[in-house]
Amino acid sequence: MKANCWIRPNHLEVQEVPEPKILNSRDAIVRITTTAICGSDLHLLDGYVPAMRKGDILGHEFMGEVVELGPGVKNLKVGDRVVVPFPIACGACNACVNEMYSLCENSNPHAGFAEKLLGYPTSGVFGYSHLTGGFAGGQAEYARVPFADVGPLKIENDDLSDEKVLFLSDILPTGYMGAEMCDIKPGDVIAIWGAGPVGQFAAASAFLLGAERVIVIDRFPYRLKMAAENTGAETINYEEITNVREALKQMTGGRGPDACIDAVGLEAHHHSLPIYTYDKAKQFARNESDRPYALRQAILACRNGGTVSVVGVYGGFIDKFPMGAVMNRSLTIKSGQCHVHRYMKPLLERIEKGELDPTFIITHRMSLDETPKGYDIFKHKQDECMKVVLSPN
Repeated sequence: MKANCWIRPNHLEVQEVPEPKILNSRDAIVRITTTAICGSDLHLLDGYVPAMRKGDILGHEFMGEVVELGPGVKNLKVGDRVVVPFPIACGACNACVNEMYSLCENSNPHAGFAEKLLGYPTSGVFGYSHLTGGFAGGQAEYARVPFADVGPLKIENDDLSDEKVLFLSDILPTGYMGAEMCDIKPGDVIAIWGAGPVGQFAAASAFLLGAERVIVIDRFPYRLKMAAENTGAETINYEEITNVREALKQMTGGRGPDACIDAVGLEAHHHSLPIYTYDKAKQFARNESDRPYALRQAILACRNGGTVSVVGVYGGFIDKFPMGAVMNRSLTIKSGQCHVHRYMKPLLERIEKGELDPTFIITHRMSLDETPKGYDIFKHKQDECMKVVLSPN
């Protein structure tokens, strides 16, 4: 079968690889009908996530048709149409019982490696390095899905296109969880760093959860325009002002946003060349693994006693973390890889009711053979690219 494979940093190839096989009784084989490129895939492309190996198949946003099942999977049948969540979860451990699926204690076979870097391991993740298990991803024609009796969501409504439901695999629940962690109350003002797909869905979700105002911060006019037109958010282009925190104070009567969402993560950009160069150089020298500009700003901009919600991906260690602001100003930080399983059904219901239409973020559609080109366009923000959807067939 064809699959998009990581070869080395900034080099991908679509190659012919062996088709996956059933390895455990709770496995399923899914013929992929639609997949996508995620912003967090760029961290793999750029080499900032450790434990990538030549030939690893990328992709953690995918859906398709069940073509084979292990004998332990009783809730699905061959021919079912399913969306597959990016965390792999057993459904029975302490984390899964408490609906913290991205922390599953049984799905990461390389737990020892993750434990050395993170303190404790996370769940397995499709197509996201050997740190998270080394599982083959979904930018391919077929994928093996472990614990298929727990993960895949069956889509029974034939009126819903793949594009309507594909993002239930990751970015829609991630944006929603980012907003949910803000504990939004009527009248709240929410500021969001990053107008990429997760930031767009976080903005839409914040309004769904009762926010009065949402302010999205980015530097690309087309992304800010999309947020304004599709979610109703106010926008700040940080390259057109001198100080984001002061702008937010002016917009909130001097008080600051009630909660701030970091939807950027480890490869953030800063408009000040000296500041950007400092962290870029430290990252290049591996003296820090992540560039935390958005996180620093979110902490310093949040009102006293507010919440900072972090759903942008971080891989390791950062420099100049403003812990003094967190402690002295009674800030709460909430974060996590999304517990996707928890949100799939409720968000599917919102899509079916017309409360959400995730397709507004799709700007590019390509074949699987064009995946490396899609990564290049997406990474470099060419052709006003927001989201690339791929078709294997």
